[in-house]
Amino acid sequence: MSTTYDIVAIGNAIVDIIGRCDDAYLAKHSCPKGSMSLVDDAKMSALYAGMGPGIEISGGSAANTAVGVASFGGTAAFIGKIADDDFGRIFAHDIKTSGVAFQATAQKGTSPTSRSLILVTPDGERTMNTLLGISTELGAAELDPVIIAAAKVLYLEGYLFDRPSAKAAFRQAAEIARKAGGKVALTLSDGFCVDRHRDEFLALIKTDIDIVFANEHEITALYQTADFDDAVRRIASDARLAVLTRSAKGSVVVEGGNSTNIAVDPVSHVIDTTGAGDLYAAGFLYGYTQGFSHAKSGRLAAIAAAEIISHTGARPATRLNALASQKGVL
Repeated sequence: MSTTYDIVAIGNAIVDIIGRCDDAYLAKHSCPKGSMSLVDDAKMSALYAGMGPGIEISGGSAANTAVGVASFGGTAAFIGKIADDDFGRIFAHDIKTSGVAFQATAQKGTSPTSRSLILVTPDGERTMNTLLGISTELGAAELDPVIIAAAKVLYLEGYLFDRPSAKAAFRQAAEIARKAGGKVALTLSDGFCVDRHRDEFLALIKTDIDIVFANEHEITALYQTADFDDAVRRIASDARLAVLTRSAKGSVVVEGGNSTNIAVDPVSHVIDTTGAGDLYAAGFLYGYTQGFSHAKSGRLAAIAAAEIISHTGARPATRLNALASQKGVL
């Protein structure tokens, strides 16, 4: 069977509600700055009531990555779960019009579509407060073996790893992809997510994962070290390929004993860091699936991350292939 998709992403189908606040507002509501916290409906309502004007836009980490790949001109599909409600319709509309294949059937009479209230402080840092909803109920029934087998890379979102049914679905999807000759990638998603699943993530990385994506906080949390270089040495032994981001310090691609350092793409003013890691992954995966070098793939990743932090929201406002072409990379 010929490959149909550069990537197939599996993750939470979430609608983001993005608003601005100051650090004092975060402290008042006990929101750890820069983190992702799971909240109930009462806290979601309290946060929403007190923040400034917000905008609604589809998000979800792996879904953002799929959209980014499509924006580069790649082919992508997304597997996630939505409810038959207003937020579910928003999500389905947005991802399809972004050029990503999405065939989920909206579920009636169930938990609501997942959503995340993202509070952005004046320095551009984002603090996510997520109401899980139906997306975390994803299981084997939502997997499409034909789509998964048609991917060059299956991309798994660590955020989705909290429920046994999702863990089982991850492993089943990875097996389908590997049997079809595809690669499997995992994003660690969040430091707190790593703390919850450290041992299982390490086991997955050593046995079933071809590419690991993590930021500096996540990779040091994985190995319970404060030393980034120590974490790099350890992931080099455990993973076939690791792509590690360090915000303003750039990123590093680690494969065996070789490391490739990638500089950031300059941004005059950071507006909102929501989705920076997601779009970095999109750029790298697009390059990887086209057979580009790690250096060129990393350059595309840096361009995508820079574009996303220059405006509000986690979906590109500019066609990424056109932007990369302007910069002489594509």
